[in-house]
Amino acid sequence: MTVDQTLEDLSNVLFSVSVGLYSLAVVAFCAQLAFGRRPAAARELVGAGAPAEPALSAAPAEPITVRRYGIAAMALTILGALTHAGVLLFRGLATDRLPWGNMYEFATGVVLVAVVAFVVLAVRRPALRHLGVFVLAPVVLAMVGIGLFLYAEAGPLVAALRSSWLAVHVSTAIMGFGIFFVSGIASVLYLLRLRHDARVAAGTAAEGTLLGRLPGAAAIDRVAHRTAVFGFPIWTFAVIAGAIWAESAWGRFWGWDPKETWAFIAWVVYAAYLHARTTAGWRGKPAAWVNVVGLGVMIFNLLYVNMVSTGLHSYAGVE
Repeated sequence: MTVDQTLEDLSNVLFSVSVGLYSLAVVAFCAQLAFGRRPAAARELVGAGAPAEPALSAAPAEPITVRRYGIAAMALTILGALTHAGVLLFRGLATDRLPWGNMYEFATGVVLVAVVAFVVLAVRRPALRHLGVFVLAPVVLAMVGIGLFLYAEAGPLVAALRSSWLAVHVSTAIMGFGIFFVSGIASVLYLLRLRHDARVAAGTAAEGTLLGRLPGAAAIDRVAHRTAVFGFPIWTFAVIAGAIWAESAWGRFWGWDPKETWAFIAWVVYAAYLHARTTAGWRGKPAAWVNVVGLGVMIFNLLYVNMVSTGLHSYAGVE
């Protein structure tokens, strides 16, 4: 198979452009967070017997300059997502295949899904744009790491990946991982916000600090929970599709290959998180820690299993 070098070069250029746009978005989100006002909290109307939780309500009008920072940050993020999508589009066109045949392409797709998930949340609930710097900063770091350490030249798929199941299994794995990425970051922010609130209550911290400008802890926790609820069935389907593909390719549904094992461990951790959210004594901080562990397992599965361990899923494409 011949690789179109022009399209591959265009994909590489768009990768650098995406990093630049996301970096500018981080700066704009920082300005919005630094000079804006914290979203006001209000009580939601709930059914009889249900606990009331604070929700985001309309905040006092912010200065025009601050609103412009927020608008610019979102515009840069959306533009970055478009160029980011172009990275995969032109890489796929250059190789005439689906653009997730190695670790570079897989990780790039995961980060794109995370950005899109955040954009959807921020468009639906503008107050959540205050989380932008905490989402986009890890995105920039991830993109830089992908470009420096995971880059692989465009080329044909290895023989084991030449299957129609690639479009099903790997696509859903990318989607699930990207959504869990946002959920895990939200849980980290929830834990930090809880710590900040406790310090304010104890008189050892001021309300107007950086963390104090974030939405309330309950609102952040809802973001973590709802994204995990959305991502869990997608990840479940990815694991099931992988087992079906394994039976077709290797004659067994499950072989305790490292990748299979850690994918299942991640599934168990996220199932535990969703269960913990409904279990008395585990709601709140303990459940959030389970979600953070889940993100750690996903990252470990991506990096260690592909780059260090050996198994039937070693398709990293890097030395």
